[in-house]
Amino acid sequence: MTAAQVRRGRPGHSLDTLLDVAVAVFIERGYDATSMEELAGRLGITKSAIYHHVPGKGELLRLALDRALDALFAVTEEPGATTGRAIDRLEHVVRGSVRVLAAELPFVTLLLRVRGNSEVERAALARRRRFDRFVTDLVRAAEVEGDVRPDVDPAVTSRLLFGTVNSLTEWYRPGGDLSADDLADALVTTTFSGLRAHPKGALR
Repeated sequence: MTAAQVRRGRPGHSLDTLLDVAVAVFIERGYDATSMEELAGRLGITKSAIYHHVPGKGELLRLALDRALDALFAVTEEPGATTGRAIDRLEHVVRGSVRVLAAELPFVTLLLRVRGNSEVERAALARRRRFDRFVTDLVRAAEVEGDVRPDVDPAVTSRLLFGTVNSLTEWYRPGGDLSADDLADALVTTTFSGLRAHPKGALR
């Protein structure tokens, strides 16, 4: 079933509203412990109204995880992620990932809690690994270009870098004094100072 197909539904019960509530409950109770009855109760509708949008709970999970992953992969296709020196492309991906996290915080939070207990979750984990490889390849390319210190394995650097990005889900809340761009600036300043082989702006 396509996204366009599942978006057709009864007036007043949009798929976006259904997804927002489903993700909140999945995070609160866990996907496996959440029933369709509970989702219907939270929404104040019947189960049949939910089934008018999606065939089951698994489809809600798939749509939610794809929303986070599609946004992350969109960053990797932007010009800033595909042209220029690898270190600059890496910084673009990190900044873009922070913006995605801020814009889709519940969906990214759910993605980070996936453990591969179902086919939908395993597919999401496979896509996450592809994203991780993309970042690791950028770190490796930046090392070859002499912009990243060579004494740390690129895969380790990638994990440490995005471990920092992902930890933002634990405390960052949109709408406060710290904007997504401010958050990205702070993260890049603190992490890239130790990542770079030499200070930014120094003669190569």
